[in-house]
Formats: sequence, structure tokens, C-alpha cells
Amino acid sequence: MPTFAQRLLNASETAQSLLCIGLDIDPKQIPVADPNEFNRAIVSSTADLVCAYKPNLAFYEALGIPGMHILEATLAHIRDVAPHCIIIGDCKRGDIDVSANAYATAMFDVWGFDAVTVNPWGGMDTVEPWLKYPERGAFVWCRGSNRGAADLQDLPISGMGNLTQPAYLRLARRTQQRATHGNLGVVVGATAPHQLAAVREVCPELPILIPGVGTQGGDLDESVRHGVDRRGRMAVINSARGIIYASSGPDYAEAARNRAMELRDGINATLGEMGLGWR
Repeated sequence: MPTFAQRLLNASETAQSLLCIGLDIDPKQIPVADPNEFNRAIVSSTADLVCAYKPNLAFYEALGIPGMHILEATLAHIRDVAPHCIIIGDCKRGDIDVSANAYATAMFDVWGFDAVTVNPWGGMDTVEPWLKYPERGAFVWCRGSNRGAADLQDLPISGMGNLTQPAYLRLARRTQQRATHGNLGVVVGATAPHQLAAVREVCPELPILIPGVGTQGGDLDESVRHGVDRRGRMAVINSARGIIYASSGPDYAEAARNRAMELRDGINATLGEMGLGWR
């Protein structure tokens, strides 16, 4: 059975893309009445351009039970039209072992996500239950893309001998130490390029999920150069609102495709300049 890292590499190679689209539906922004119709059109128009989709569960939970049905239908549609893609459940779950085991059962066994985002700030033992699924991935929320991430995640801490380092980097090192089964990665925002470079240095082969390109202002070129591994892979560069809300008119699916293609091509151009293009 392939590990999650191998599955992610296969998805990237199949699409020749490191792009991920965040499916952050907001009924106030979508140009059609039915969010399910919206998601189906976005996925159908972009399926050949991406290696992953990332539904953010908060937006579906905010719609109550109907939102859960929309999420279920969206996952089924992705499986149907983009079977090569990794589906990342952006849930940022984090809790003690009993609760974390239940969360892992829900996300992997019930919903069938290929990977999830997890919140490790209660301690690394909260990550352990997610590692029982070698073919599924857990992206550890390491350094956020939001402005306030620096409030805690950049705080200097001591430990590991006399080494003083920011909290996010300590967490990255701990994640690297625990990543022995090919199913752990980290989340580092595109809006923090220096932190991204530092994390890649201490996690040379781990998958890195990189949100914040597009509406949040993260630089695409820097995200590629600092985020990929030595082969030019193992980065999942996510854009949500910048793609799915590229148009508020009836051409929204076509506009999403054009924006996704622009980002995919931009990523690939940088990989080419680095000598790490697709063969």
C-alpha cells in the first residue's frame, strides 16, 4: 500500500501541477443559488489543472445539516471527475487522545478524506491518532498565513540543548522527527516566506501545504522556491477565493479555470527556472 507521500507525488506527477484549490463556499459570494452546483462547476472546470482540492469544513458546518450534504456531494464529484486528486479536509482538529481518535475516525473512515489539517498546539501527542493511517496524510498547522500568527507561533523558546528558536520551528523539527511513515506534513503560509524557507530547511522531504497565495497576498514565486523539496515536489500551493471567486457572473467556472491555469503555469515556470520542471 503506498504511503500518503507517495500518493501526493503521484497526484502531482499526473497533473504536472502543485496547485490546490480551496473550496471555501460562501452563499453571499457565489453567483448561483445552489452551493453544490457551484462546487460541481468549479471542480469540473479545473480538474485537469490541480493535484488537490481542499474543502474548508468551517464553511460547510456554517450551513448546518444542508452543508454536510453539500460536502458529501462535493467529495463524490471530485472522486468522479478528478480521481487523481488528493482531497484535503481543512478541519484543524486537535485534542487529547480519546477525542483525537474520534476525529480521525470521522475524517478518514467516515468522510474518506485523503488528508487533513491538524492543530498540534496542545502537544505532539494530539497528533498521534492521525498517524495510524499510513495511506492518509496529516498536515500539522505549523506557521499560519494570518497576521496574528506571529503572536504565538514566532515566539522564541528554549529547549533541545541550548538552542533558542521560534515556536513554529521547534514544532517543525518535532514533526520531522515523528515523520517516519510517510504520512506527516506541515502547513506554512505563503505570507511568511522566511518562515517557509526555515521550515523547508529542517523538513527537507516532508509535504508542505502552503495557503495564502492570491487574496491573502502570498507571493507565488517565493512560495515555489522556498516550499518545494530538492526535486521540485512535495509542495501543495493552495488558493481559494482568488480562484473560485474570480468572477461573480455567469462565467464564474470559466474564470476559475483561467485563474487556476495562470497559477499552475506560474508555478511550473518557476520550477522550470529552477531546473526542476516536469519530465
